[in-house]
Amino acid sequence: MHKNLLLADAVINLVLGALLLIYPQNLVEALGLPPVRSAFFPSVLGGVLIGIGIALLLAWRGGAQGLGLDGAIAINLCGAGVVVGWLLVSPDSIPTRGRWTLWTVAALVIGIGLGELRHRRTT
Repeated sequence: MHKNLLLADAVINLVLGALLLIYPQNLVEALGLPPVRSAFFPSVLGGVLIGIGIALLLAWRGGAQGLGLDGAIAINLCGAGVVVGWLLVSPDSIPTRGRWTLWTVAALVIGIGLGELRHRRTT
């Protein structure tokens, strides 16, 4: 039962994450959700949910009792990856100070994710 719950949770997070990542306006309207001026925050949340979904799949596959280091790596790299995507694809939609802030945050989160990945491979 435990593994079935992990799998169901992973699938739900992956589907919701994918929907938030692309944030289709017609779905937002159909669900009666409040409109947003920018899809930045919904897509970042989508990236984080995809990371959580991947982490849950890793826990489901390995029988772990928690998300552990692999889960942290997946969440960090997916969430920061979406932020970097925004910075590369739509830099003009973010003010200069915001771009500096987001590049700093993305670099820190990717850095810790890569550090975790390196530690994982050496242990």
